[in-house]
Amino acid sequence: MPESTPVHPVRRRVIVAGGLGALGIAVAQAYLAAGHRVAVIDRAAEVPAALPAPGDQFLAIGGIDLTDPPAAERAVAEVAARFGGIDTLVNVAGAFQWEPIATGSNENWRLLFETNVITCATMCRAVVRHLEAGGRIINVGAAAAASPSAGMGPYAAAKSAVASLTKALAAELSERGITVNAVLPSIIDTEKNRAAMPDADRRGWVAPQSIADVILYLSSDAARAITAGLIPVTQAT
Repeated sequence: MPESTPVHPVRRRVIVAGGLGALGIAVAQAYLAAGHRVAVIDRAAEVPAALPAPGDQFLAIGGIDLTDPPAAERAVAEVAARFGGIDTLVNVAGAFQWEPIATGSNENWRLLFETNVITCATMCRAVVRHLEAGGRIINVGAAAAASPSAGMGPYAAAKSAVASLTKALAAELSERGITVNAVLPSIIDTEKNRAAMPDADRRGWVAPQSIADVILYLSSDAARAITAGLIPVTQAT
């Protein structure tokens, strides 16, 4: 990182892409609780009651296809105009589907790559022009990508691509003093995952709030020397 990288203002202007799902809500709540200004951008249109009403500190932009560059750019420009700039992007948007490679379909591969990788790349391109020295990009990968089990091929491949994207973008932006990192959670302890796997051993699952804490740290001034990191978040406690 350049020695001239300035200390960034404590109050960051944050975009959480895919911010209306369980993890996105936890991330938005963590930033809001820390006093930052937060905008969530999501394909969903309805804002959950867990998030505040729009105002000076919070903005929700729904109905946005995060794989569509013009739509993403318009949403990002709206946030930049409202907040007077952007300091941090958190890419939470993603999807999982269990499917064996031998009996699977290209349609599922396309779906998982679009939802996990193309959304990430599209939002990074839309935001990067707005970031200055001290800016942060944090992506959400997956711990399972390093050692996928049966039925995890398409998902693990997509999340591996997110990891490679993170490292490449970190190299591209290093001279601008912008850091790019990814968190790699284990199975996230959400109501949806509990319903899908009712008999699973949840001791290795991680709470959304725990992931949000790591993301918040990576966007802080204390983490200014960390870039191209792939950070496992796999402890349940």
